[in-house]
Amino acid sequence: MTTKRDYYEILGTQKGAGVDDIKKAYRSLALKHHPDRVSSDKKKEAEETFKEISEAYAVLSDPQKRSQYDQFGHAGIDSRYTNEDIFRSADFSSIFEGMGGDGGIFGDIFENLGIFGGGFSSRRRSGARRGRDLEYEIEIEFKEAVFGTKKAINIPRQETCDTCKGEGARPGTKKTKCAHCGGKGQVIQSTGFFSVAQTCPICRGEGSIIKNPCVKCSGKGRNMVTKKLEVSIPAGVDTGSRLRIQGEGEAGLKGGPGGDLYIYIHVKNHAIFDRHGYDIMCDVPISFPVAALGGEMEIPTLNGNVVMKIPEGTQTGKIFRLAGRGIKRLRGSGQGDQMARVVVETPTRLNAEQKRILRGFADSCNDKVNPLSKSFMDKVKELFGK
Repeated sequence: MTTKRDYYEILGTQKGAGVDDIKKAYRSLALKHHPDRVSSDKKKEAEETFKEISEAYAVLSDPQKRSQYDQFGHAGIDSRYTNEDIFRSADFSSIFEGMGGDGGIFGDIFENLGIFGGGFSSRRRSGARRGRDLEYEIEIEFKEAVFGTKKAINIPRQETCDTCKGEGARPGTKKTKCAHCGGKGQVIQSTGFFSVAQTCPICRGEGSIIKNPCVKCSGKGRNMVTKKLEVSIPAGVDTGSRLRIQGEGEAGLKGGPGGDLYIYIHVKNHAIFDRHGYDIMCDVPISFPVAALGGEMEIPTLNGNVVMKIPEGTQTGKIFRLAGRGIKRLRGSGQGDQMARVVVETPTRLNAEQKRILRGFADSCNDKVNPLSKSFMDKVKELFGK
């Protein structure tokens, strides 16, 4: 049998701590251990920790329960309260005010982990549940990612039945209270000093029975449909970017809020440009005469070609930066830069006259003309002592 930890130890407070100190300690721990704020491999551990600290707070924030606990320890709680009773009167909603809705991300986790109290209990008693979040992957062109675009997508999802309005009962009929649980959705089984609350096996926790189910949704309150949406993709997205569209996931149950739709972006490669964050790089081939003598070249950019000056003696690999010619930043202002990397093109398929001229040029070259070659050979001689 697992021994429960001391509630004060769990929250990191002293036995005589005031209610405000207990609230403060719990809020800090709840924010730290929320399962949606940890990596997937730690999610299960976080869920157990979250339930443990929530139980500790539910007991220590209630004067009557706290008195029982201070006198008799865990035995004083377990012998008098079911799991639902422990959380029933606990005020969780005021702790997470400002987190959005019924506690934002906390309202859902309280329901998912079977913790009910304060402002979060009403949705459960009414059977209302938030719809599932959905994910959708989309592939877009490089320029669409750079400048932004709109895409029409089709999302298969559960939507509230328009015939029964989500009630599940045939129009003109009503649900009836479950006789087995008296409409509570739970049945209590007592064994000695202990009482255990279990989901009603007849109504499956709903508290009511549908004798005349809706023909269209078969009493489920939702139907699978394909929803067409137009999605605005902002300029600057990249592969791995995620867009969240609030409320466009699956419809909630029994009047609960809809889930969210998450769109994951994949950007196709471009024929010329390589992306590096918000900067872009392109290789620009130039002829040997232009590299040696200097000149001008048309350089492609995201907004059309620009003329760039090539200084004489330019080597392969030389990078020229075009400030502000990159990609617009997704968050904040400004744009990245464009880098143009020079690639000196070696002539091919020379005719006899061109070869003669080139050999004459080679014979006329010296160390001043080819300083890199001389520097390399000097290092080789130094390294091998020759």
